[in-house]
Amino acid sequence: MNVVVIGRQDFGKAVLEAFHTRGDTISGVFCAPDKEGAKPDALDARAQELGLPVFKFASLKSDEALATLRACNADIGVMAYVLQFAPQEFVTIPRHGMIQYHPSLLPKYRGPSAIGWAISNDELETGLTIFRPTDGLDEGPVILQKRCEISPDATLGSVYFDYLFPLGVAAMLEAADSVVAGTHTESVQDESQAGYEGWYEARAAKINPFAHIDHVYNQIRACNPAPGAWLEVGGAGGKKVQIFDCKKHTHRTFGEVRSRAAKVGQISQITETSFFFVCNGGEIEVLRAKADDSKKINGAEMAAHLKLTIGQAV
Repeated sequence: MNVVVIGRQDFGKAVLEAFHTRGDTISGVFCAPDKEGAKPDALDARAQELGLPVFKFASLKSDEALATLRACNADIGVMAYVLQFAPQEFVTIPRHGMIQYHPSLLPKYRGPSAIGWAISNDELETGLTIFRPTDGLDEGPVILQKRCEISPDATLGSVYFDYLFPLGVAAMLEAADSVVAGTHTESVQDESQAGYEGWYEARAAKINPFAHIDHVYNQIRACNPAPGAWLEVGGAGGKKVQIFDCKKHTHRTFGEVRSRAAKVGQISQITETSFFFVCNGGEIEVLRAKADDSKKINGAEMAAHLKLTIGQAV
C-alpha cells in the first residue's frame, strides 16, 4: 500500500512507524512548517531519520501542496493529529481519499479538546473515531469507532496515552486496510447528537473552590497534564498554583463539615505528602502541583514553598 501521512507530534510519529514497520510504502510525509523557537516536531524528525520525503506547506490549499500530493501517487492518505485545514481538493487526491483520527465518539465532542471536555462533563465512556475529512471540522462520515471507559480517577493523560493513543494507531491501520480493500462502510453523523467545543484553555481551567467537589475534581482530571487546572492561593490576585495529581474526599454529613478546621475556599490540612483545600461537598487533597516559580513538586513541598497555613484562602 502506498501511503501519505499528514500529521504532527508523537501520534503522527507512531502512525508513521506503524505503516512503515509493516512494509507499506510511505511516499510522502506532510508536516506544518517549523515555528521559530519550538522544539522539532516528532513526526518530522522520525520521517527524516527513516529517509522519507518530508513536505512542509504553510497552506495545504496551495497549488504547490496539491501538485506535491499528486506526485506521491498514493493509494490513501492518513491524517494523524492535523491542525492545518485540509480542503477537499487536497484530501480527494489519493486513489482512495483520506482518513482522519479524532479522540471522541463522533458526533459528540467535536473540536480540539475532546478528551478534556468529556472528563470535565463526568462522562463514563469515550473513544475514538476514524472518519472521512470534510470542510466541516470533525463532521465527515464515520468509518469505524473504538470505545473505552473513563474510570472515576482517570485523567486526560491516562485516557489518551493508555487507551486512545495506542487504540488510535491500530485503528488507523485497520481503517486504511478496509478502505483500500473496499470493504469499509461510511455512516453519516447524527447531527441531533452533535456538539462542538473549542480549546480547553487556561481561562476554563481556573478552579472555583466554592463549586461542588465533583466539578472541581473532574476539572483537575480533565486538565492533567495540560493545561493544568489552577487556583490563586490567597484569593483573587494571589499566587497561581496549577494542580495535577490529587484525591477527592467527600463530606458525608453536616457533622463532618462542622468538624473541619477550615471553611469552603480555605486550606484545611497539611500532611507529610500533601495539602487539602475545602470545596462544597468535600476536600481536594493536592498531591502534585506547580507554581509559577517552581517545578512540579509534591503537595507538602508546595505547602512549604508557599508557606501555607490552615484557614488560608485559596
